[in-house]
Order: sequence, then structure tokens, then C-alpha cells
Amino acid sequence: MAEEVKLLKTWSSAFGLRVVWALKLKSIPYEAIDEDLSNKSALLLQSNPVHKKIPVLVHNGNPISESLVILEYIDETWKQNPILPQDPLHRARERFWAKFNDEKLLPSVWGAFTKEGKDREEAMAATMENLKFVEEELKGKKFFSGEKIGLVDLVFGWLANLISIFEEVTGFNIVGEGYPLLSAWMQEFSELPVIKDTWPPRDKMIIKYQALYDKYHLAK
Repeated sequence: MAEEVKLLKTWSSAFGLRVVWALKLKSIPYEAIDEDLSNKSALLLQSNPVHKKIPVLVHNGNPISESLVILEYIDETWKQNPILPQDPLHRARERFWAKFNDEKLLPSVWGAFTKEGKDREEAMAATMENLKFVEEELKGKKFFSGEKIGLVDLVFGWLANLISIFEEVTGFNIVGEGYPLLSAWMQEFSELPVIKDTWPPRDKMIIKYQALYDKYHLAK
């Protein structure tokens, strides 16, 4: 009996995209369902009644929510091309950096994008500090996970796309000459065959984030 795999996401979500990459890395056939979050489908509300958010992976009728949980579920269910190492210490380290991205790095970058004045300065300072940690983690490595991409690369993958979009919209230089290893990784990661054809249309992303930027800044 063929397995049924569905992924509820949106066209632009970085959290949904990391799940797309994991499925593609493991060559898992799936049905992508792009949600309209202003008019959430019955399937989304039924599949994730607690948070009512994407992404949600539905595997043989069983829903799994939260992107980091989904990534580990995928890795444990389909063993080919593992995205987490076998060694418990290395697995713990990958989980640490995944949480660092979601709980520290991404919020600091978002704050620099949305805030103004002193609040923006503080968010930019936090972003620079967080990026230094990321740069340090890449020393001696091609990818965060070593010689091939793994969990941390998938989680940090948004940097290779959204940073340049944020920079274009705001006019600020976020990842400059101070982060050569990160800049090289962003280029290498974005050009991987499994990655490069999955990016959302850049023109649509610029329009979306320009509108968000205007909402946060021009309305004040």
C-alpha cells in the first residue's frame, strides 16, 4: 500500500520550506497544499487544532505539527539520507543550534526588520552577536552538519534567501564582510540541486516584505 504524505504550508513560509527540503533530500513523494492563512482550510484546523498554524505533515492520515518536530519525524520514519547524526552528542548539538535559530537568531533579525529607533538598534546589535555565533560554528566546515547538509543547514536555510530580501527592502547591510564563512555557506547552500529550485519567486517575496515593512514603519 502506497504511503500518503501531505504537507500543509504557505508559498512563502521558511518553516514550511525546511520541511520541503527534508522530503526532497529523502526523495519522499508528497502532496503540497498551500494554505491561505486568512481563510484556513478545514484540513488545517482539523490537523492542528491547538495552534492552527502551518506547517503540518499528514502521514497516512496522522498529522504532525511544528517544523522541528516534523523534521525529526521525517528522519526517524524514512532512514535514507539521514539529516541527524547517529552520535547522541552530535544530535544534541544539532538540536541546540536549531533551537538557537528559532528562539534567538530569527527573532533578532525580525526585530531589526520591524522595529524603529533604539529598539531597532538593540535588535541589530543582537543580530550581529547571534551571527558571530553562527560564523564561529562554521569554522572548519563546508556545511553546519559537516560535508553534507543536515538538520542545522535546513533550519538556517532561510538565511540564504530572506537576508538578501530584507537587505533590499530596508537598505541595511546585515551579512557583510564580517561573516565570510556564513556568506560562503549561503551561496553554497542556495545552489544545491535539492535547494535551488524550491525558493519562492523573488519578485513576490520582495512585494510581500516591502508591504510588511511599510506596515510596520509608515503607519507610525
